[in-house]
Amino acid sequence: MSPADMIARFGSPLYVYDEALLRDRCRRLINALPSHALLYAMKANSNAALLEVIRGEGLGIDAVSIGEVMLARKVGFAADRISYNGNNVTDNEMRAVLDLGVGVTVDSLSQLERYGRLFPGTDVGVRLNPDVGDGHHDHVITGGPDAKFGIDHEDMEGAHSIAKHHGLTICGLQQHIGSGILDVNTFIGAMEAMLTVADRFPELRFVDFGGGFGIGYQPDEDDFDVAAFGVQANPLLERFRAKEPDVTFRFEPGRWVVAPCGTLYVTVTSIKRGKRHTFVGTDSGFNHLLRPALYGSWHTIENVSRPDAPVEPVSVVGNVCESGDLFCRDRALPTPEEGDVLAIRDAGAYGWSMASCYNLRPRPAEVMLSPDGPRIIRERESTEDLTR
Repeated sequence: MSPADMIARFGSPLYVYDEALLRDRCRRLINALPSHALLYAMKANSNAALLEVIRGEGLGIDAVSIGEVMLARKVGFAADRISYNGNNVTDNEMRAVLDLGVGVTVDSLSQLERYGRLFPGTDVGVRLNPDVGDGHHDHVITGGPDAKFGIDHEDMEGAHSIAKHHGLTICGLQQHIGSGILDVNTFIGAMEAMLTVADRFPELRFVDFGGGFGIGYQPDEDDFDVAAFGVQANPLLERFRAKEPDVTFRFEPGRWVVAPCGTLYVTVTSIKRGKRHTFVGTDSGFNHLLRPALYGSWHTIENVSRPDAPVEPVSVVGNVCESGDLFCRDRALPTPEEGDVLAIRDAGAYGWSMASCYNLRPRPAEVMLSPDGPRIIRERESTEDLTR
């Protein structure tokens, strides 16, 4: 079914996901890291239909909230296949996670102290800030001295002291240095630093290296090479496992799994030729895909209605009442006309999951391209839904 046919059937704007590509991405990960726990970071995209495919392909879940834990359990993920790594969470949330049979990894010494008072004599994981950070934008670098996440590696003695006081067993270490990492060696270096700290925890059952595997959004970028990463990572981990044979190693890919699988289709609603820019207005905006406005992110944009039209620089913008509501600025595209359908690629991660109803504009429907044809996996919101 063509994009125009899907728009005619399901409406515009529209998120569309490729099931075959999603399965292929999962299988490539498993082939690269076959003996390790691969936990999909569901904050990237939590649509239940996608989660069912990911579960069927053998991945677990990395969750960062009680809502994500609840949805993962509802979709059918076993409790022991879910990792929970919350940030600045309440006592009630930790209690609710444990009630669902999922272990808690704490993010700070103060949270570890609260956990110990609430659940003395139990197991707990600890998130480490390894003093190493990387990512595609400052906002997504989650390790190093400027990051709010984790316990500094120099404060590990404090973690040991709190755990001893409350009879806690620190059964796991977790870290996450950032999002959108393309350099394999950067990730390997962070793993080596993590394993050095892990030597100081004799009762570990898991070491979680986090996620952040990036994709090549721009034309001159390549995806994080999971096959090459596996070639380097697997021997490193086997050497550690020779000393600690019962330790499980975890990774938390999110974006790498789902980003290339998703496209946001939008319809051109106006052409405005200004003194400096040609603005191509659409029926979507940063309320549906926030990444370009929030991070300055690049997404490939194609005119799928008239791909052979003459090329000119245009700024593709949305219908939200904000000057920052744009998908690209002065980019060479086949000249759009009103009614054309544009495809915004690599939108499967942090697209719908970060969408809002700002300006009281409803969120799009989501469709899965499956072997039996396209099927709706989330109904479009209506204005009535928002004003009820």
